[in-house]
Amino acid sequence: MSRQVVRSSKFRHVFGQPAKADQCYEDVRVSQTTWDSGFCAVNPKFVALICEASGGGAFLVLPLGKTGRVDKNAPTVCGHTAPVLDIAWCPHNDNVIASGSEDCTVMVWEIPDGGLMLPLREPVVTLEGHTKRVGIVAWHPTAQNVLL
Repeated sequence: MSRQVVRSSKFRHVFGQPAKADQCYEDVRVSQTTWDSGFCAVNPKFVALICEASGGGAFLVLPLGKTGRVDKNAPTVCGHTAPVLDIAWCPHNDNVIASGSEDCTVMVWEIPDGGLMLPLREPVVTLEGHTKRVGIVAWHPTAQNVLL
C-alpha cells in the first residue's frame, strides 16, 4: 500500500493583481526581431523599449511617471543602421544607456533628465570593431564606464 505525499507550495496564498489602466503604457510598437535578450530595460527614472523602426534600429525611452497612451510619433533614440538587439542601463548613472545592434556597433547614449523631447540621433560614443552582430550588452556592476 503506497502513501501519496502531497507537497504544499510556499506560494499557495500568493495572488497577483493586474495593473490599473492608469499605470500602464498603451500602443507601444515592440520590435518583432527576436534575440536572446529582453526587449526592455528599466531603471529608477525610465523604461526603455526596443521598437520597430524603418531604416534602422530604434528604441523608446519613457519616463516612469508618464504612463498612458504612447504617441505614435514619440521621439526615439535612433542611430543604428540595423535593428537594435539589446539595451542596458548603466548601474552608476540613470541617464546613460547602451544599445547593441545587428550593425556590429554598440552605442552609448545620454538621456536628458526630463526624457526625450526630440529624437536622439547622436550617441555619446560609438564602439566599433565587432565582426558579428552585438546581441548582448552588459555593464560591469562595480566598475564605472565599463561595458562587458
